[in-house]
Amino acid sequence: MPSTKADKDTRTQKQPATEPLYNVVLLNDEDHSYDYVIEMLQFLFYFSTQEAFSHAMEVDLTGRTILVTCSLKEAEFGRDQVHAYGPDQRIPHCRGSMSAVVEPAQAKK
Repeated sequence: MPSTKADKDTRTQKQPATEPLYNVVLLNDEDHSYDYVIEMLQFLFYFSTQEAFSHAMEVDLTGRTILVTCSLKEAEFGRDQVHAYGPDQRIPHCRGSMSAVVEPAQAKK
């Protein structure tokens, strides 16, 4: 049976390092309506009505919801988009956008 030998010039390629992942976390407040949250999430993150409603409920009940997990650059962009969305016109005392933070994603074990 013929055998094959690896060519001396064959080099092993290193796998590129995996970029760390980050969460965009929406934080609750009492100055924005469910309709605002749903509208914002559909516009900024292309969530379906049901997905956006689920996030609105979670942020209301727990104080926070993870919107997306992605690279740092994308997460910072998502956070900045939330901050720039503007006030809820449905609530007279609302003066600005909701808050969001970027946090390192937890590694799954």
